[in-house]
Amino acid sequence: MNRDSVDWSGPMPAVVTPFDAAGAIDESALRANIERQLAAGATGVLVGGCTGEFWSLTTSERMQLFKTSAAIMNGRGTLLAGTGAVTVTETVQLSHAAQEAGCDGALILPPYFIRLNDDEIVAHFRDVDAAVSIPIVLYNIPGNALNEITPELAVRLAELEHVVAIKESSGDWNNFYSTLLAVKDTLRVFCGPSSIFGVPAIAAGADGCIDCFPNVWLPGGLDIYHKAKAGELEAAAELQETGRRLTNLFTSGGRSLYPATKAAMEFQGVAAGEPRAPLRPLLGPALEELHDGLRELGIT
Repeated sequence: MNRDSVDWSGPMPAVVTPFDAAGAIDESALRANIERQLAAGATGVLVGGCTGEFWSLTTSERMQLFKTSAAIMNGRGTLLAGTGAVTVTETVQLSHAAQEAGCDGALILPPYFIRLNDDEIVAHFRDVDAAVSIPIVLYNIPGNALNEITPELAVRLAELEHVVAIKESSGDWNNFYSTLLAVKDTLRVFCGPSSIFGVPAIAAGADGCIDCFPNVWLPGGLDIYHKAKAGELEAAAELQETGRRLTNLFTSGGRSLYPATKAAMEFQGVAAGEPRAPLRPLLGPALEELHDGLRELGIT
């Protein structure tokens, strides 16, 4: 397999995992959010990624999320499932479950928490790759996972049989661009922080965007891709500026990205519920400032 084995492209939002008042996965709210993403121009979605709080879900809940999402999508776009875990055994188990549920690809990050060298990261992915048949999307997010997929490491991992794409979410333009240049002929490359540099990423040849902001910003969070791809540079530049301002709003003043995303959705009347511990819902001035910032940006 390689990039030509799949036809994935475009904006594919990383959707939140909504929870109901009892703390269980809210399947109705998940359906409503996926439907609004598709209606606004998404070419697919990612479930169970970092935005989807995968670390807070049990194995059975992750499998439930894959099944429910596949039933909702019903073949109307690309469905990627976050199946990464610290151990090979659990990663393989979740990847098999994603494939059996009907997901199109498995998003897999390196093992996290413990610092690994490049050979250990390659060995992990090699063992996973040998045990699965679902297409694999490498996930580089060193800010969360600790271990980084450098451009040089991406080249090595691209040689594995089932690796077809990479989601580059380092937030570092130089790393993103170097990765794009290194693997674009063999892997599909998706920009993670499209709110920061999605427009230049698409202009440089990225295949698409996988970001959290379409949960709260439609159609703008998707149009960063569509406008840049169409060469509508003035409109794309305006969207990029808004994306940068949103990013700053969601990650300043005592706020962090995932609780802020859910709080913004609730402010807009889109059911998301509260984040799971150890994350905490926004309260007090942090929440009020978020609301004020969204009003200022016209995202209400």
